[in-house]
Amino acid sequence: MYAYINGKIADKANNYVVIDAGGVGYKIYMSPTNIEKLKDVGEVQKVHTYYYVREDNISLYGFLSNEELRMFELLLSVSGIGAKSAVQILDSITPSAFALAVISNDISKMVKIPGIGNKTAARIILELKDKLKTEQAMIKDEKIEHAINKDNSHNEAVIALQVLGYTTKEINKALESIDIQGLSVEEIIRKALAILGK
Repeated sequence: MYAYINGKIADKANNYVVIDAGGVGYKIYMSPTNIEKLKDVGEVQKVHTYYYVREDNISLYGFLSNEELRMFELLLSVSGIGAKSAVQILDSITPSAFALAVISNDISKMVKIPGIGNKTAARIILELKDKLKTEQAMIKDEKIEHAINKDNSHNEAVIALQVLGYTTKEINKALESIDIQGLSVEEIIRKALAILGK
């Protein structure tokens, strides 16, 4: 409903800001880190917004970049993650670092985020991995592109080896001892077969 709001900052609090746009004061919930980055009260500020509607709650959430807004929307699509949790996650990690952690299955990095345990981290990775791979706006980072390519090659190699009759456990054990960075799918399979054939 509201893509962004551009107006004078009327007030700042710990978890929200009030922006006066056209004589209307919009209360926009934001992370403490983003509130610190805002201009001073009385200055004009543009904030990207998400119109959050639930049975018992209608709120505006604000972000300083489109990447943060897109990440917030993706987090809301994960079962068990609400708006407050999503803001807390974004306050603890940058969108690109978060995307990289999801794509590379880095649960250890995810559990460092306050409020995220092993189960939640695993659920986030499971539900967002494929979405992040297709989210073009998130993939401006070379590390993320590399992680996606690496993950795709890994998955293709696993599928090919399963077709050849090897179990997932055998395949994963073999692939753990191979540095697949820069290798084609065929090269990964060849190296894995050499290990599996021993």
